[in-house]
Amino acid sequence: MCGIVGMVGQGPVNQEIYDALLLLQHRGQDSTGIATAESNGVFHLFKAKGQVREAFRTRDMRGLLGDIGLGHVRYATKGTASSEEEAQPFYVNAPYGIVLVHNGNLTNTRELTDELFHTDRRHLNTSSDTELLVNVLANELQSSISGIELDPAQVFQAVSRVHERVEGSYAAIALIAGYGLLAFRDPFGIRPLIIGTRPTENGRYEWIVTSESLVLENGGFEIVRDVLPGEAVFIDLEGHLHTQQCAADPKLVPCSFEYVYLARPDSVMNGISVYEARLRLGERLANTIAKYTPKGTIDVVMPIPDSSRPAAMQVARKLGIEYREGFYKNRYIGRTFIMPGQAVRKKSVRQKLNAMSSEFKGKNVLLIDDSIVRGTTSKEIIQMARDAGAKSVTFASAAPPVRYPHVYGINMPSRHELVAHGRTIPEIAQELGADYMVYQEVEDLKAAILEGSDVDDLDMSCFDGRYVTGTVTEEYLAWVEGSQES
Repeated sequence: MCGIVGMVGQGPVNQEIYDALLLLQHRGQDSTGIATAESNGVFHLFKAKGQVREAFRTRDMRGLLGDIGLGHVRYATKGTASSEEEAQPFYVNAPYGIVLVHNGNLTNTRELTDELFHTDRRHLNTSSDTELLVNVLANELQSSISGIELDPAQVFQAVSRVHERVEGSYAAIALIAGYGLLAFRDPFGIRPLIIGTRPTENGRYEWIVTSESLVLENGGFEIVRDVLPGEAVFIDLEGHLHTQQCAADPKLVPCSFEYVYLARPDSVMNGISVYEARLRLGERLANTIAKYTPKGTIDVVMPIPDSSRPAAMQVARKLGIEYREGFYKNRYIGRTFIMPGQAVRKKSVRQKLNAMSSEFKGKNVLLIDDSIVRGTTSKEIIQMARDAGAKSVTFASAAPPVRYPHVYGINMPSRHELVAHGRTIPEIAQELGADYMVYQEVEDLKAAILEGSDVDDLDMSCFDGRYVTGTVTEEYLAWVEGSQES
């Protein structure tokens, strides 16, 4: 999971890309980068470890010249979180010069690495799958060029070949020196990508492509639509939009975890409001809680701030139980789920949250979280509730048990790290220290997110073990787990 943005403007775009990355900071905290291009094709690039506000200084921003650019916030799922060399954007100098950012995970990296070295004669300098993707694109673009000038048809032909070679999830944005901005999405549309536009005083249009709609709304852009699965979008330097479907058999199957946790609630993805989806998750979770929890064992409902708040409000309303805020959140600590390393996550929980004793003392509390992955955070929170005086703690998850690795862009690579893997729900409750545990049903998750939308299916692989691309094997999962452990 990362956040990406690209913009074609009628004036300098460096500040607007920076502002967009601030809005996408929840999608990644490991590193960040911005690349811009001048009309003569000269690239300017700066990237660094850490969050956006820490990484960029005034002198860095002044050097990012040009009316076209892109940016990235990184949450490491492949490669090394501490490696500055693996921060995005990635650059290759031929053909023309390409700078690319990517959100997602490629699942045939071994095959691509071998092909790029032995067939395409391209050198890779990192273990990042984004470097793989930009080199595959560059190679296919080189093969598609038939004359001196590059036109959209050649660009789309190259993207079609990328789809044929690359497996997994990828929403990507690239700058092609002297020509324009290219954005494309994998044939299943697993990771999000949306287009927006706004008119300028000279009658031309500025364009933006990004991970979440809140960036468009904040910048005064009109939402045009989501980039379709398998589609490529090319915006030339004059601001003209060109689009083409480049996949043979595209099908929209977006990631369910975007709606559960990753995205901001004020975003709309694939026509589905994230906030409203989370409200519906709460509605359905309330039914399951009523079914499996003995009457009289809950006095108050409390969310684990912030992403579980909509679900918790709906649970309280439907069950007719008082809703209270028992945890105070320190806004200056990052999201613990996307922090690298178990030790860092565990330490950060108590730095991030403080339990207010007046809300817990002598009460039977129902804590609602959006999901439970490794269980590190949940275990600490349950103990905090007990330390604050809770009489009993029921813990509920708005998502089903995470029992399988997620290989499409979320850092859940090993089954052994998942608290629900190989455990029954009562065993999970015992492991976490809860009196009762309740999880959302898998079918309820799907129904709640898709209700009222035109989307037919979701990637729920971490919940049900069904990998929508059809190319993820047991051998691959074992290799991924081994790679992470080595």
